[in-house]
Amino acid sequence: MLTTIIYRSHLHDNVPIKTLEDMVAKANNKNQSSDVTGILLFDGRHFFQLLEGPREAVQNIYDRICADARHHNLVELMHDFAPTRRFGNLGMELFDLREHDKATVLQAVLDKGTSRYQLTYDDRALQFLRTFVIARDKENYFEIPAANTWEFIADEPARTLQDDIMASLQDCHFAFQPIIDPFARRVASYEALIRTPNGGSPSEYFSDFGGEAIYHADIQSKKLAFQLASALGIGDHSLSINLLPMSLVTVPNAVEFLLAEIEANGLVPEQVIVEVTENEIISKADEFAAEVRKLKAAGISLALDDFGAGFAGLSLLSKFQPDKIKIDREIISNVHKSGPKQAILHAIIKCCSSLEIAVIAEGVEQAEEWMWLEAAGVSQFQGYLFAHPQLNGLPAIAWPEIK
Repeated sequence: MLTTIIYRSHLHDNVPIKTLEDMVAKANNKNQSSDVTGILLFDGRHFFQLLEGPREAVQNIYDRICADARHHNLVELMHDFAPTRRFGNLGMELFDLREHDKATVLQAVLDKGTSRYQLTYDDRALQFLRTFVIARDKENYFEIPAANTWEFIADEPARTLQDDIMASLQDCHFAFQPIIDPFARRVASYEALIRTPNGGSPSEYFSDFGGEAIYHADIQSKKLAFQLASALGIGDHSLSINLLPMSLVTVPNAVEFLLAEIEANGLVPEQVIVEVTENEIISKADEFAAEVRKLKAAGISLALDDFGAGFAGLSLLSKFQPDKIKIDREIISNVHKSGPKQAILHAIIKCCSSLEIAVIAEGVEQAEEWMWLEAAGVSQFQGYLFAHPQLNGLPAIAWPEIK
């Protein structure tokens, strides 16, 4: 199977540029023996490379490139398949853009990199090459530092409930996880995540219910979430609770119940955020919208959770105008290495900025993910990198500090 991989990266400052010729000469021999074509562009700081050939051979070469310490911030832009080669010459061709005029470099690539094969300007691989040459999106080439630049240090211990309160908990428990602004060292809110008494997942908890009983259990459980938050002393911090979208529609007077429990536990509506996920089909959109209006009229904020995981995200964004969105972990994972994910996140961030909707990155587990997202304009984060959920307590937060 013929495979094409395109990536970009940054040359490390301590690597002499004069060593590139030797690197290319060695790569030329390796590529030829593997039936692989390599087109390498260099502008004095950034690399852009196209690799083309048999799938396994291309992947093996790319894996070695990813492990090469001479460059960093490697981002895969394209991984595609094709029936025929775009470039006919095997080996490695280096184009130093400092020695080429932008108007002629593309033709130079075609002349040197192809034989009888013809490329057209609507070819996707060539469009990537063209974008790099004319430096159309260099402002997005974030040079994030290495992960070991930071260490994450907890400045306060975890806060847990007293034994007598713990003993009174029966049907369900809650684990609390903070959403933070790392640079401001500020907790934006705590999310109350429903758990079984032994710490099992939400799906495990709701598996004991059937039909509409799930929605009633969902609403009723928030009474305990508010009680625990009050007992843990969250103070003026915001509290996020998760609701199945249809719970608001199915359970009579659901909003009124939530407001009564908020007041009963010494909280105020303005510090409560209701998170709904786009994964569940909202079969009664108009009724759901009416309940959302009640929430907002009372002062409760609305957040779309797992944004990007389901099929209805953009539709919900336009219809319900949430105060916040939480970008799904699947999009966040390894974003610093993925060009497609970066493009999607740039679009989401720009869209939400235009609508004054706050963006939260959830499921952040790697320092590089956090650093890329910070550079892209995200300031609020949730994930294991900073704190694991604490069952019936508030966890210690690991704040980033430069070594």
